[in-house]
Amino acid sequence: MYQKIREPVENDFHEVNKFIVEQLHSEVSLVESIGHYIVEAGGKRMRPILVLLAARGNGIENDLHIPMAAVIEFIHTATLLHDDVVDMSELRRGRPTVNSEWNNPSSVLVGDFIYSRAFQVLVQIADMRIMEIIANTTNRIAEGEVLQLIEKSNPQTSEENYMRVITNKTAILFQAAAQCGAILSKSDSEIEEALRSFGMQLGLAYQLIDDVLDYSGTADELGKNVGDDLSEGKSTLPLIYASKNGSTAQRKVILESLNAKKLTKGMLDNVIEIVQDCGGIDYTKTLAEGRAESATNYLLQNLPKSEYRDSLEKMVKFSINRTN
Repeated sequence: MYQKIREPVENDFHEVNKFIVEQLHSEVSLVESIGHYIVEAGGKRMRPILVLLAARGNGIENDLHIPMAAVIEFIHTATLLHDDVVDMSELRRGRPTVNSEWNNPSSVLVGDFIYSRAFQVLVQIADMRIMEIIANTTNRIAEGEVLQLIEKSNPQTSEENYMRVITNKTAILFQAAAQCGAILSKSDSEIEEALRSFGMQLGLAYQLIDDVLDYSGTADELGKNVGDDLSEGKSTLPLIYASKNGSTAQRKVILESLNAKKLTKGMLDNVIEIVQDCGGIDYTKTLAEGRAESATNYLLQNLPKSEYRDSLEKMVKFSINRTN
């Protein structure tokens, strides 16, 4: 299904990739080495594709959606580089993370370079509304990261706090991608607002399924280690639900696992079993499906039918049915 999503903007997608490679040029060899390492790792590029589909779906008359898509991907990439340092992650997209392949300082500083390059490209786009949206978005992402850090290893984390984290950490960038695509195509305010809301609901659905997969996927499928969230002390919704609805003995196992200095395979297997038995995975999937339905409704009720709208609808279905 992923290839079908890209089909209407395939040429644009290749132009975005070329633009990204050009913009990663630096006289500092380490920046280029790490930049190309990240690009070669691939990834689904859902966020930049969202920019392209939103812009093309509303009849954009210039090529500004190409650099805009790159800006969104740069911001996403920079946050991943920083996240992997904070989380001490070792695997992403099936390859060693930058911090494990090089070191933490290199990962942080190249992340800073990519962030700043995103804003250099924004200056070229020269749209103050878009500049404001991206500035606010990156600020919200940082707040989400800090909130997640505060809640680390807290078994009493509420569903409300979890939703705040994923809204700021993940969904806000999907929202910005869809809204900026609409702005560049000079959409009317109703369509812009519909795409903005669509992006938010899609992003929430996407992250909810991401958190489900951490308890139900495989390392080969995910391109990262199963149980990474738990080993990093993150209380995501499947675990929060299990903590709330499990027995006293089950809650004790969850608490011990969150506080463990090193999570053993046995502990991880026990927690995965508890999360599944308590209905944490099913509950989170149901919430994701509800967000996906809301996203689809925003599309069907506000955007004229086109191959681009069809691809946005496929993007929603892919987000909740994926295995990685």
